[in-house]
Amino acid sequence: MHPGYAIDQVYLSCHPVDFRKSIAGLSALVEQELGLSPFGTALFVFINRHRNRIKILYWDRNGFCLWYKRLETDRFAWPKGEAGSTVNLSPQALQWLLEGFDIWAHGPHKALNYQCVT
Repeated sequence: MHPGYAIDQVYLSCHPVDFRKSIAGLSALVEQELGLSPFGTALFVFINRHRNRIKILYWDRNGFCLWYKRLETDRFAWPKGEAGSTVNLSPQALQWLLEGFDIWAHGPHKALNYQCVT
């Protein structure tokens, strides 16, 4: 994403998509299969069947942008799900995913809620 782009939501499409789809096909998939608007301040992240390529689609003021990453030897960790299902991530979690961390295998420390100090 370009510097200064404000990200409100990150949606991962759980089901692999045909990577012959480009901007028109992926934006139609966002509207029709995911039931979301592609024109907001969200990133839509798609994976291929082999889980070694990612496409990220987003709207930038006056047009769509498509970001693409291909791994040469590894695979991306990815949640399982049916076609049309999504997982919401924070921008930080997306960064970890792109760097190769399996964010589903290792969650954050458990939050503790105490009532008193004693």
